[in-house]
Amino acid sequence: MSDRFLETLSHLRVYALDKPCEIAIFYHEEASALMRFANSAVSLNTTEHLIRLEITAFYGPRRASYEMITDLSEPAELRDGIDIAAEMVKHVQPLTYTPTVPEFRESFCDEAAYDPALAELSGADKLAVFNAATTGLETEAIQLSGIFSNGANTIAQITTRSPHTQVFRTSDAQVTMVLAHSNKKWEVQAEQSAQQLLDLDPQALREELGFLVERFTHDPAQQLPLGRYDIVFGPAATATLISFMNWIAVNGGMMKRGYACLDEAQIGEQVLSPEFTLADDPNRRETYPQRRDYMGLPRTPFPFFEEGIFKGFAWTQDDADEFGAEPTGHTVAHKSLSLSGGGEDVGTLRALAFVPRDGDLLYIPFLHYMNVVNPTQSLVTGSSRFGALLLKRDGSIVTPYNVRLTQRILDIFGDRLAWLSQQTVPYNTSSSYGARNPTAVIVPRFMRVNDLSISHSNPTF
Repeated sequence: MSDRFLETLSHLRVYALDKPCEIAIFYHEEASALMRFANSAVSLNTTEHLIRLEITAFYGPRRASYEMITDLSEPAELRDGIDIAAEMVKHVQPLTYTPTVPEFRESFCDEAAYDPALAELSGADKLAVFNAATTGLETEAIQLSGIFSNGANTIAQITTRSPHTQVFRTSDAQVTMVLAHSNKKWEVQAEQSAQQLLDLDPQALREELGFLVERFTHDPAQQLPLGRYDIVFGPAATATLISFMNWIAVNGGMMKRGYACLDEAQIGEQVLSPEFTLADDPNRRETYPQRRDYMGLPRTPFPFFEEGIFKGFAWTQDDADEFGAEPTGHTVAHKSLSLSGGGEDVGTLRALAFVPRDGDLLYIPFLHYMNVVNPTQSLVTGSSRFGALLLKRDGSIVTPYNVRLTQRILDIFGDRLAWLSQQTVPYNTSSSYGARNPTAVIVPRFMRVNDLSISHSNPTF
């Protein structure tokens, strides 16, 4: 790895030392590539290389940040950024607390989650993955769309408090393949998350897509009656629910502001099912982890729930400063959330579909446009999409039209949680907006929850 950017940060720090305020410099460099498919053809194949610099000035209870997209060959422009932040902090409204300035006691570099073979994957290689996963599935009526995003992130930090730096480097890929019928309007989807090249498995994608196309081609479609169903969620749906729980359940700052569904009195209490064990585990490379946070605190596995018992809240440094709490090493762009597997030995959709069952099961792989209805009640809403199946008690299968669930997350992961599969998988939850921030959640391949209500049912796909 070139150390040019570290030399630049060191020079900027020396320049910032002459300012009457403290300065923290956050460097973000991304190399991003995107191949997009539409109508069974490549519709976009693009790359970009961006460098962002966020400069934060601290002056007692005042703090101001200035962000720029820049180039290392423009030192005057970089120094101007420091000047701007230092001037801004004179004029901002003071906070009700004094924010902590990062202070690194030693230099630290973490490249454990970086694989150049994945980061630099060629367009031809990405096309080969799509071709291997969809061979024989496309027809004149069934068209392919999707994306293959891959790239690398480099993050570096330095402050006027010390000359030490922190550096983090990761590689990531997100693959989404959708096959849609132009006349019948159904869509099926398969996805994969990768941190290293060996994580890519086009045959697994082909198996899932092939099974779904077979079902939607030959099995009857149906509008489901409203009512209560036993539901098996796929990894996309489960990861989305866990992501919302991260926001409205275990975030200390949200709790103090009155937007969380748990409170401090519940720490140590049996809040969820004994099947439910959730942690922030920076040892899981599939989550693109950072082994120190942006304040320099070491990050080790942090339990949120152990067999349903609530263990505690995550506290960023800023929320801890504001509310007088102890920071927990969570001043990071994303956590490494990992939901432990259970005892059910079902690892593929085909296996799930043909396991003997004592009643109907609704399989929902993906929750579309999910959002919070009431955060203090953990009430969320979302609709099914991309390949839901009704697995009938008699062994037959129906392809249902989309349905909507409006449920409490605490109920879903509480007494109604029936089982979790043994196998776990990483599900990529990265946003395509803003600076590259590769994120994935480890979840069981399948999760069964009983007696959930369907509030709306579509009459068509």
